Amino acid sequence: MSDVVGKLWGFCHTLRHDGIDYGDYIEQLTYLLFLKMSQEKGIDLSSITYEENKRMVTFDCSWNPFVEKSGTELLDAFAHILRALSRQSDLLGDIFAQAMPRFTNPVNLKKIINMIDEEDWSSMEVDVKGAAFEGLLEKSAAEGKKGAGQYFTPRVLIQSVVNVMQPDPRSSKEFTICDPACGTAGFLMVAYEWLMHITKGALERKDVLRIKKQTFYGQELVPRPRRLALMNLFLHGLEPTIYMGDSIYEPDRGERYDCILTNPPFGTKGANQAPVRDDFTVSTSNKQLNFIQHVMTILKPGGRAAMVLPDNVLFADAAGDVIQYLMEDCNVHTLLRLPNGTFTPYSQGVKANVIFFQKGIKTENTWIYDCRTNIPGVTKKDRPLTPDMFTDFETCYGNDPNGRAERKDQGEDGRFRQFSFSHIKERHFNLDISWLKNGNQEDPNSLPEPQLLVAEAITELSACVDELQLILDVIEAEELE
Repeated sequence: MSDVVGKLWGFCHTLRHDGIDYGDYIEQLTYLLFLKMSQEKGIDLSSITYEENKRMVTFDCSWNPFVEKSGTELLDAFAHILRALSRQSDLLGDIFAQAMPRFTNPVNLKKIINMIDEEDWSSMEVDVKGAAFEGLLEKSAAEGKKGAGQYFTPRVLIQSVVNVMQPDPRSSKEFTICDPACGTAGFLMVAYEWLMHITKGALERKDVLRIKKQTFYGQELVPRPRRLALMNLFLHGLEPTIYMGDSIYEPDRGERYDCILTNPPFGTKGANQAPVRDDFTVSTSNKQLNFIQHVMTILKPGGRAAMVLPDNVLFADAAGDVIQYLMEDCNVHTLLRLPNGTFTPYSQGVKANVIFFQKGIKTENTWIYDCRTNIPGVTKKDRPLTPDMFTDFETCYGNDPNGRAERKDQGEDGRFRQFSFSHIKERHFNLDISWLKNGNQEDPNSLPEPQLLVAEAITELSACVDELQLILDVIEAEELE
């Protein structure tokens, strides 16, 4: 995949002279990759019918005739394909909504088509377009662009979360899975792959249609990752519902889900005002604390959730009030402290956790697994995130997705410990709990890499700035009164 990304990225510099920026290039690639993978997977796009100028028009949008064209005919065909697909009334229309061609030079378009045509994308053992998209965004970030990390959660982490959460839609006829901040749908994709793995792809006929059309839900604020999410899931034979909009500032639509897997966007600032929602018990502008409240709302009674949350969300702003509310209404049974550098290269300095809970049962004990202390930080080249890093956590978690499997407290020298509700209450519901002695602080030869230390300092300083801004907002509001 790195070779493919390198090849695709190498051509991006040429396209900049054609007036196509990084974001446009990546989006145009997703259209072309979709057409190629549709052909590989046998999806028939040869007779796409739509209305134009009050008459019905049929156009061949399939890959093979398209790649044979050249010159202005190629540019015209690409524009016609995007227009035809965007006017469909089904999921295809949703995927290609407002899709516009950005190429003005047919030679450039032809070169990219040829590069894509050389690969058998469907045979690769990865989420191909997601991986290509991620690799290109990473390079875009290195060129000074911001925000690439908002779209992605490392696949290795997603797989571990899904392994313990066991989102099996066969468990009931109404079982639904949701990610209210889905990005490119990494959690939803891996949940479906997990199901295909445990069933060896052999679903019962009575379940197929329901799982295909009525199981996978999401919401995304940014159009491009939403488009990619729809494409990826569609190419896997699914017809998901991915809403466009802001999960926490829009009214509750009343839908409830059995399993929620999500990584809300990093950063605590919201729209500088608390959402006006009757279902939120704690009023705060901290968007991640509001995501916790949103997930509590949209979970069915007895439903389970796994959320990725940075450390500062466990104690910043109104965190104590939100965590208390969460623990009194849900069983917050497990917290996983993630390795330093888990979100390298996007948010390298962020220290994060995964919090697991079940709605409708008050917390009695919370088990914390420390996968961070005295463990070398993750780096992109020398120490990438691997499944082995979470093997022991999965074993300790046990085979009950609701955290009720028999567990053993490993004591002060172990990585897995149990803390009572009363103990956490004494800490004012601060879940940022660590008990292992950090040997790296005593050994100067074991200090983290300088870039990681700098990234951590920047992250903590940014959090302090957010806190100071909140205080300033309160002071200014009082002066206006």
